[in-house]
Amino acid sequence: MTKLTSDIKKNSQLFISDSQKSETVWGLCNAQGHWLSLDSSEFENAEVMPFWSQQDDARAVCQDEWADFVPNELSLSEFVEDWLVSLANEGVLIGINWTNDLEGEELEPKALVEMYL
Repeated sequence: MTKLTSDIKKNSQLFISDSQKSETVWGLCNAQGHWLSLDSSEFENAEVMPFWSQQDDARAVCQDEWADFVPNELSLSEFVEDWLVSLANEGVLIGINWTNDLEGEELEPKALVEMYL
């Protein structure tokens, strides 16, 4: 059962606490090995890649146009040390703990790293 609510800030805090406890995050990947990224709804000409702290929450959005995607686990250390650095260099934003309605925070990777400190 999801712990996500309509409170985007609480969902972001949950992302940090849950991922620190489990030492994992979840992104969406298709059978061809492509990770889901899409145009930002908050920032013009920006791309965002969503991640979740719980597999079930990631799986819940794998429907309609995202039906070809499945949750894929990343260790927290790989996510922070490799992915966030690479995505920052590419100018890609991070979406965290989006709800089934695809509502959630979009952050620059550096801002997400600072939330872990």
